[in-house]
Amino acid sequence: MDLEAKKKVLRSFTYGLYILTAQDGEEVAAGTVNWVTQASFQPPLIALGVKAESRLHALIERTGKLCLMTLAHDQKGIAQDFFKPTTREGDRLNGHPFAPSPTFGLPLLTELPYWLEAEVRHLYKGGDHSLVVAEVVEAGVRYEARPLVMWDTGWFYGG
Repeated sequence: MDLEAKKKVLRSFTYGLYILTAQDGEEVAAGTVNWVTQASFQPPLIALGVKAESRLHALIERTGKLCLMTLAHDQKGIAQDFFKPTTREGDRLNGHPFAPSPTFGLPLLTELPYWLEAEVRHLYKGGDHSLVVAEVVEAGVRYEARPLVMWDTGWFYGG
């Protein structure tokens, strides 16, 4: 296989940018993710890739619950803030305000326009990321916004 061609093809896929959170008791993890898609209308399923060696993966695997929030087109700085390990100070994660989600009490960043809570239905371990299939159990819109997409950032995560 032409490895350069493979990298370019995989990087041509359209990816949004999201913040993913999980929690087990006082242990919280949050991170920027981009391998996300809707997978079913009924039941409402999403599929996402989660880095296998991350705290997020460990908490999602342990609890079976997650929150996913869509970043708005002008929130590249927030995405960058969640490339680093999660720090919690009061009602802030990595410096950004959050409130508990209505169903599971997981961290929801209050600056982001769209959010959902989901319960894991399948977790497939593969390579360096696992495929998580989760059912959406609650969702909300804080305000309407154009989503932040990977192509517009100049970043690449794929290939």
